[in-house]
Amino acid sequence: MIDFELTEDHKAIQQTVRDFALKEVAPRIKELDEKQQFDRSILDKMAELNLLGVCIPEEYGGAGFDYIALGLVCEELEAVDTSLRVIMSVHTGLNSLTLYTWGTEEQKQKYLVRQAKGEKIATYGLTEPGAGSDVVGARSTARREDTRREHWIFFSSRCSSAA
Repeated sequence: MIDFELTEDHKAIQQTVRDFALKEVAPRIKELDEKQQFDRSILDKMAELNLLGVCIPEEYGGAGFDYIALGLVCEELEAVDTSLRVIMSVHTGLNSLTLYTWGTEEQKQKYLVRQAKGEKIATYGLTEPGAGSDVVGARSTARREDTRREHWIFFSSRCSSAA
């Protein structure tokens, strides 16, 4: 029979995130939404709690919890601020876990460790003109403009921008 009870570690991380979200995020949501701003320091505080690498092994800078813990973190963030949960899901679930699963050891050391520690925030470009959210239909490309810096120029069939 499957045991659906949360472990003590699960309950602790759930309470930690609930407390964090209610104290650090909830009081500012209205103000930030009205200004259409995001406060990056929120992610820094999440990094201090080791939430941005919650299910990444400790050897790569993460907390070493399981995927249930990731789900609990996302659930508690979602209860307070959907956009913050999306950032968490993309950073950890979509990007960091993909890197952990299929990246080379060199890529893990270069990118994953910094992501798990919250030094770098991972993103994912999903929509573009002509494709919407159809990843297969995406036609954007990128070219490194300055090999001395992390500077790329992104091109699509309808627009271009520097990142």
